[in-house]
Amino acid sequence: MKRYFYFIFTIGFLMVWSSCRKDFEFSPSTGNLTFSRDTVYLDTVFSKIGSSTYNLKVYNKSNSDINIPSVKLALGETSNYRLSVDGISGKTFENVELLAKDSLFIFIETTVDIENEAATSNQFLYTDAIEFDSGTNQQKVELVTLIQDAVFIYPNRNNTTKIVETLSLNVDGETIETDLQGRELLPNELNFTNEKAYVIYGFAAVPNNETLNIDAGARIYFHSESGILVTNGASIKVNGALSTNQETLENEVVFEGDRLEPGFSDTPGQWGAIWLFDGSIENEIHYATIKNANVGILCDGNPNASNNKLNITNTQIYNSGSFGIMGRNTSIAGKNVVINNAGQSSFAGTIGGRYNFTHSTIVNYWDNGFRQLPSVLLNNFVLDEDNNATLADLGEANFNNCIIYGNDNPEFLLEQIEDESVAFNFKFTNCLLRFQDDSNFFSEDVYDLTDTNHFENNIFNKTPDFKDTDLNEFIIGENSEGINQANSTFATQVPQDILGVNRTASADIGAYQHITFPEEE
Repeated sequence: MKRYFYFIFTIGFLMVWSSCRKDFEFSPSTGNLTFSRDTVYLDTVFSKIGSSTYNLKVYNKSNSDINIPSVKLALGETSNYRLSVDGISGKTFENVELLAKDSLFIFIETTVDIENEAATSNQFLYTDAIEFDSGTNQQKVELVTLIQDAVFIYPNRNNTTKIVETLSLNVDGETIETDLQGRELLPNELNFTNEKAYVIYGFAAVPNNETLNIDAGARIYFHSESGILVTNGASIKVNGALSTNQETLENEVVFEGDRLEPGFSDTPGQWGAIWLFDGSIENEIHYATIKNANVGILCDGNPNASNNKLNITNTQIYNSGSFGIMGRNTSIAGKNVVINNAGQSSFAGTIGGRYNFTHSTIVNYWDNGFRQLPSVLLNNFVLDEDNNATLADLGEANFNNCIIYGNDNPEFLLEQIEDESVAFNFKFTNCLLRFQDDSNFFSEDVYDLTDTNHFENNIFNKTPDFKDTDLNEFIIGENSEGINQANSTFATQVPQDILGVNRTASADIGAYQHITFPEEE
C-alpha cells in the first residue's frame, strides 16, 4: 500500500511540475549576437586542395531564447566556402534557434580553384562573409583565405582497381619493385622553378642518369609519406642563394610539409625524406631550409666516389622526426650547416663512410619526448635481425670549427666494433662540444679527450650562447665561448658565415659569427 501511494504521489508531482513549465518561446534576434572572432582567417591553402576545418562560435548573451531568421554565405550557392551549422551542412540556413545564455558552433571549410578566380596570379585572396539576419539587424563575420597556385606531382591511380602507382628502382642493374607510392619525374619536370610552389604526393623519383635542378627561391611541399628519391646515376642540384630577408628567405629553397596552418609550422615527421639512393652521384644542396621531415636527408652508399656523394652548404635542417641527416656508408661534406631538433640524432654517420663538416652547428634540443641518441652519432657497423654485425671503414669523420651541443649530455657518440681490418678515423678540431662523463661510462680509448690525434683545441661544456633554441635561432651572442676560437686555416676554407658575414679576420666557432643581442624590453 505504501509503495502504491508513493508511486501515485511521484506521478502526480511530475504532472504538476510539467504543467507549470512553459514551452520554449523563441523571439526574433535583434542583431545582438556576439562572436568568438569578427574575421575567420583560413590559413593559406593550395589551389584545388581542401582546407582544414575552422570554427566560429556564436553567442546569445541575452536572457531570451532567440530565433535567427537566416544564417548564410554572402555569395550564396556560388561561394567556395562550406558551412556546417548544428551538424547540418549547407550554405544557407533559416530559423536557427539559440537558447538564452547559450552558443552554437559553425564549422567552415573551403576549396578554391585559383584558375577560376585569378588566371594571371599565383596567389589570390579569396573572401566571403557569413551573414546573420538581414536589414538593420544584420551582422557579419568575414572569411579570408589565401589561395596559392601550385604544380602538383602525384602517382597515377588505376580507376578500376584504385591501386596507386609504386616505384620500380634499378639496383645494380636489377629492377626492384618497391611498395613506395610515387613515380619518376617526367623530362619537363626536372627543373623546379620559383614561379609556383610544388606539391608532391608520394615519392618523386629522379630517373636514372638525370638531374633535378631546383632554382633559387623555389618552394617544395610534401604530403604525408612523400619525398624526393634520387636514383642510380642521377643527381639533385639545389641552387639556392643568400637571402636578404631572413624572415621570408626569398632566395633559399624551402622543403616542408603541405600543411600550411600555423599549428603545423614546426611539427616533426610530416613527410618522408630527400633520399639520395645508393648509386646517385654528385648531389649538391646550397642555401636550403629542410624542415618537418622524418629524415631530412637520407644519403646511401658510394663512400669512395671521386666526388662526394653530397656537398651541402649554407643549409638549415629542423624538426626531423628521427634524423636531420643520416649517412649510411657514404660521403658527405658540409659547410655552414645548421641542424636541430631531431627525434634521434641531428647527424648520424653510420656503417662507416667519409664525413667532413666545417663551421657547422649540429645541435639537438628535442623536447617532443625521449630521444635515445646524441646530436652526433658515428659508427662503423650495422646489425642484422640476428644481431650479427657487418663492418665498414669509417675512412674519415672530421668536424672542424663546429658546435656540437644540445639539451642532453654527452652530445656525441662513437660506436666502434674494433677490428684490425676496419678503420675508425675521426677528429674534432677547434670545436665547442658538450661531453661530460661524470660516471666514467665512456671508458673506451676513442673517448680519450687528451688524444690530439682525435681531439685538438676543443672547448668542452662551455656556453654557446644561442639566441633562441626554441625558435631554431642559433646565431651566437657576446657571451659565447666560441668567439674568436676557430682554427684560421679552416676558416679560410669557409670565408663567410651562413648569413654572408666575413669571418676571416677573427673567426668564431659554428655556422654564425656572433652578434650583440638586442636588450629585452
